[in-house]
Amino acid sequence: MEDEVLTKKSNIDEIQRENLDELSIDELQGRILSLKEEIDRVEKKIEVKKISKNNAESIFKKKLI
Repeated sequence: MEDEVLTKKSNIDEIQRENLDELSIDELQGRILSLKEEIDRVEKKIEVKKISKNNAESIFKKKLI
């Protein structure tokens, strides 16, 4: 699991280190669009996980009462 986290972080680091000078305006705009789509995907996953967490917490709270 630690290796997986390190790999994911290094992928982000790699993207941040890329030389943008060699990309055209269209390529840069495409990159922005792709990153925005990825942000949307991650935000949706966060919401799903929050709902799951809240559901689990409510189940365990009921059992404790």
